[in-house]
Amino acid sequence: MFGFGGEKTIVGLDIGSSSIKAVELKKSKGAISVAAFGVEPLGSDIVVDSMIVDSGSVSTAIAKLFADHKIKAKSVATSVSGHSVIVKKIPMNTVTDAELSETINQEAAQHIPFDIADVNIDYQILTEDTTEPQMDVLLVAVKKDKILNYTNVLSLAGKSPAIVDIDAFALQNCYEYNYEPAPGTTVALLNLGASVMNINIVKGTTPLFTRDVSVGGNQYTDSLQKELDLGFDDAESLKLGQKVGTVSEDAKLPILQQVTEIIVLEIQKTFDFFRATAAGEHIERIYLAGGSSKVPGLVEALRQEFSLPLEILNPFQRISVGAGDAELLEQNAGQLAVAVGLALRSFEDL
Repeated sequence: MFGFGGEKTIVGLDIGSSSIKAVELKKSKGAISVAAFGVEPLGSDIVVDSMIVDSGSVSTAIAKLFADHKIKAKSVATSVSGHSVIVKKIPMNTVTDAELSETINQEAAQHIPFDIADVNIDYQILTEDTTEPQMDVLLVAVKKDKILNYTNVLSLAGKSPAIVDIDAFALQNCYEYNYEPAPGTTVALLNLGASVMNINIVKGTTPLFTRDVSVGGNQYTDSLQKELDLGFDDAESLKLGQKVGTVSEDAKLPILQQVTEIIVLEIQKTFDFFRATAAGEHIERIYLAGGSSKVPGLVEALRQEFSLPLEILNPFQRISVGAGDAELLEQNAGQLAVAVGLALRSFEDL
């Protein structure tokens, strides 16, 4: 999306509210493999509502992550989501790319609830047939202070920001490379993080509808802490299916189920809105990613509610993994999808 130039090898760096994920990929004889990866946990209240509140802690965590996992490349692609990000598909009269680049700011001003001077804008023409009188344009606007919030932290950590992408599009990039979708296949990509869920409905390689929802794994943790009088670490362990003290399954499951119902409802509302605005389009499959995809009962609840094939997105389906890393990558696969999508930006010919 928003490029800053730089060296060829780009490390995908996903700065979430509970951890930072880094993935470095390499290409040899046309095949892509994992060169290095790592996950560094973050304390609570360091990244809040997708904004970095404590820059010092995040830059220290990034530097530690690179040092611990021997990642030498300095060029980084990261991504943002949340309230400061606007993604809209806008219909307009067909013009050339050159004409659009001159008028895009005027078009954007009609669709963006922020002052145009306060945002960075990017766009992509979605309509392939240039003889049609109307075309669809994907408009992306991100508040400049949001981008600075992330790029300043990267600079503090001694890294060079090469690209600032959108979480939903990084997830889509990971999906496209690994699953090579047929042009007419419509899927929903769900990335359930700690505080934000990214939803991207994609047909082939064209995004049809994207939405960020302020729900995520932290709500499971908060509910378990409150209802069972637990500390943060114990609640986190319990959320991911581990045994904690004398807490029984019967005590835990109803609490998890309540939060799952909230998440399912938000997905349902998004799907309903999509169907109402995209006449004739039908979601055929759901792919689930994100660290919170492991919460017990979530996958079953989604399958039951939507009666659609659902699978955990595998970010390494077409990416080779070293024998020594296989088990560790499998454990963390769900939460590495966005970082893989960002790291794939290194290879422009994909």
